[in-house]
Amino acid sequence: MANNRSYKRRAKKAYKTAKKYPKLIAALLALIVLAAAAFLIGWVIRPDIYHNYLNLGEHKWTEWQTVKAATCGNGSKMRECVYCGETEDDIIKGTGNHTVDEQTGICTVCSYNSRAQQLSVHFLELGNKYTGDCTLIKCGNTEVLIDAGSRKDSAATVKAYVDQYCEDGVLEYVIATHAHQDHIAGFVGSSVKNGTRTGILYQYKIGTIIQFAGTNSTTAIYQDYLKAVEYAKGRGAEVYTAKQCWYQTDGAQKQYFLDEAKTVSLNILYQRYYEESTKDENDYSVCTLLTQNLGAQSLNYLFTGDLEKDGESSLVDNNKLPQVELFKGGHHGSYTASTQKLINVIKPKNVAVCCCCGTTEYTENLNNTFPAQAFIDRISVHTENIYCTTLMLDYKKGLFQSMNGNIVFYTENGELKVDCSNNNTVLKDTEWFKNNRVWNA
Repeated sequence: MANNRSYKRRAKKAYKTAKKYPKLIAALLALIVLAAAAFLIGWVIRPDIYHNYLNLGEHKWTEWQTVKAATCGNGSKMRECVYCGETEDDIIKGTGNHTVDEQTGICTVCSYNSRAQQLSVHFLELGNKYTGDCTLIKCGNTEVLIDAGSRKDSAATVKAYVDQYCEDGVLEYVIATHAHQDHIAGFVGSSVKNGTRTGILYQYKIGTIIQFAGTNSTTAIYQDYLKAVEYAKGRGAEVYTAKQCWYQTDGAQKQYFLDEAKTVSLNILYQRYYEESTKDENDYSVCTLLTQNLGAQSLNYLFTGDLEKDGESSLVDNNKLPQVELFKGGHHGSYTASTQKLINVIKPKNVAVCCCCGTTEYTENLNNTFPAQAFIDRISVHTENIYCTTLMLDYKKGLFQSMNGNIVFYTENGELKVDCSNNNTVLKDTEWFKNNRVWNA
């Protein structure tokens, strides 16, 4: 009641003021109207001023201009905002129809060497401060994507990279190892204005999805992942679990060949948590072995997701694992994975670790930050060829930079080689390692 009386008093006072100074009030109202009119007129006549100085309104783009024409290889195009000069780049997908010289194997149009990179395995940086996994395998015109971390906004980073290699917009195989955000968020992506999503399962046509057979997850990102899988399924994707693949039920296979000559195979391995429950979500991880037959020689590449001690023990007990040319370091180089039992069997010659070196995202114990000292101690017995994607500078401030960057292993004339986007320095020779780890081999 008191508030009502106070309001009436203020209204009465305002009325008296207006009655006492009618010309002043009229002038103020006129100024407000004129200012609003001037703002609207300016918006119509000179929207660039508002865009440049007030950051209002959307970009007004010029027409796309081709920077590099796409023939058999990818090209690129660019457009520019006529207001602020900001540019936007995009990839023009190539035709994939290379004109290959029969003697050299080199495309006479774009210089693609059809014999040089018979198989390539790419470990991606994910564009933010969070550790996560995403691996692209390319064999001819066949692409396999294992996981798509680390957060929803990683989808754009992953797509920009994959588009350089996937020329037909089709991912023949997608593997989701387990239901943690840092492995599946990029499959989901973010919503955009027209109602679509940026996620990998929305942006590409998917041939076959192979996913974890068990989970305890009830998270929102997992529910979003299920919707993304249904979307891909609605567009023709076959969806199987690792358990179905191992037992070859419902049309699933335990072995998929990636080339017509059947020299490169993707093999689903067995581990007990395809069938048993566990409190550790990581132990539900799908495990795969990529095998490349090169005449009398075979090269093997092992991917175990975030499998932990119990899962790795089961993996060793239930499969005849070979020594491997390349191992994706288990659980981002955690001390809880890449156990002695597994490493002593596979004896890796090269190891790629998808992580932010030194990140305190999960622990303040500096010995256990990725890649952990215990992990390095076990790997160093067999190889010094350890590569890491990213270096954390300050987790709290979100500061990070490339370590090796995107790590690419490829075969050339029967030999496995490495080419990283930032540098090819092995982990033990980096400044971060010298300041934070010890090489005990």
